[in-house]
Amino acid sequence: MKAIRYHEFGSTDVLRHEEVERPVPGAGQVLVKVAATSFNPVDDHIRLGVLAEMIPTALPITPGLDVAGIVAELGDGVNGLQIGDPIIAMFPLDEHGGAAEYAIIAADLVTAAPRSITLTDAASLPLTGLAARQAAVELAGIRAGQTVLVHGAGGAVGSLVVQLALDAGAKVTAVDGGQHADRLSGYGAEKVVDRLDLDAGPAAVGGPFDVVVNHVRLAPEDLAKLTPYVADGGIVVSSAGPVPADEARSVRTAGVWVGPDASHLADLVSRVDNGLLKLHIADRRPLEELPAVHRDASNGKLLGKTVIVVA
Repeated sequence: MKAIRYHEFGSTDVLRHEEVERPVPGAGQVLVKVAATSFNPVDDHIRLGVLAEMIPTALPITPGLDVAGIVAELGDGVNGLQIGDPIIAMFPLDEHGGAAEYAIIAADLVTAAPRSITLTDAASLPLTGLAARQAAVELAGIRAGQTVLVHGAGGAVGSLVVQLALDAGAKVTAVDGGQHADRLSGYGAEKVVDRLDLDAGPAAVGGPFDVVVNHVRLAPEDLAKLTPYVADGGIVVSSAGPVPADEARSVRTAGVWVGPDASHLADLVSRVDNGLLKLHIADRRPLEELPAVHRDASNGKLLGKTVIVVA
């Protein structure tokens, strides 16, 4: 079978399009005939080796933390799945393997694919959806009547946080570039701001807010400026670096560290099929172009969420 792999950490030049042996599922595993995976920014960090100590992973690595495809074989002891089932899943951060014609994954990480979108487009959901759900539901606990500021609202994760917050009944102020304004307004954001001037203070954007969710990489001193944007007793959730708490005002902070969870993913699939979550995909590229996608990401030229079509 064909796969993209790298045998050492480094620049995008380490990525190779190879012919490798088709894997065989072990006990508790399934073999997936891959329809698509997707690129996530963490893929770039893992390939560079900057996360090698935090997330030890054996080389060679087949990248791709998302997988959408058809169950091709069942390992011993797998129940509740059948050959031919369309599924999606997120690999653990120390495993991956979606950028190949076939992939092995633990059966308990798999959930049925959405019915309302194509199987290839469904590959954009697992990691970004789980990260958004972790931020909005598990960590922030966004609820009806709250005010929420989403910084980096136009990105793959931020877009889903906006929609999850709105579905919970919150009032959302979305911050991102003007090119995202119509889409964010279309989701139902009460206010869309193209840039957050951290020195202007929360009143400039209608704050302070009950919840601030940050998906924008900032210097530590700028991350600290997010805390005043939160009302007393509120919370800042960040996927892009730690934000200091304010104990005097009971302002809490939390960091997003995404991981696979089939039940949470099933909830996201249900929301997609019920029209409560819309996935924004900027591009779809074939498997052999994955090295070029990594290069575009490294050079800041990636248009947005990119699905890698395998079959």
